[in-house]
Amino acid sequence: MGWPRAGRWGEPTVAPLRRCQQHGWMVISSSPQPRPSPVLVRYLRQELGMSETALGLGLKQAQLEQAPLPVVLWRFGLISLEQYDQVLAWQAAQ
Repeated sequence: MGWPRAGRWGEPTVAPLRRCQQHGWMVISSSPQPRPSPVLVRYLRQELGMSETALGLGLKQAQLEQAPLPVVLWRFGLISLEQYDQVLAWQAAQ
């Protein structure tokens, strides 16, 4: 079982984590998530220096879970909590 996390800057809350036999712990969203924008992907690549492999994994898992990309990247340890906060601040400024 997981726990809900309150959203920031008016974003929806993230649904609880659930255990999946095939994929481990997954974020289960109550509503479909839009595909991450090319601008966000470019920001992650250029500002955080994320590799294509890490981004590919994050994008695939975010689509599978219908979860926000930054949440998935943080959960998989591909970005730190500080980087996660930096991404949220950048998104809020857009």
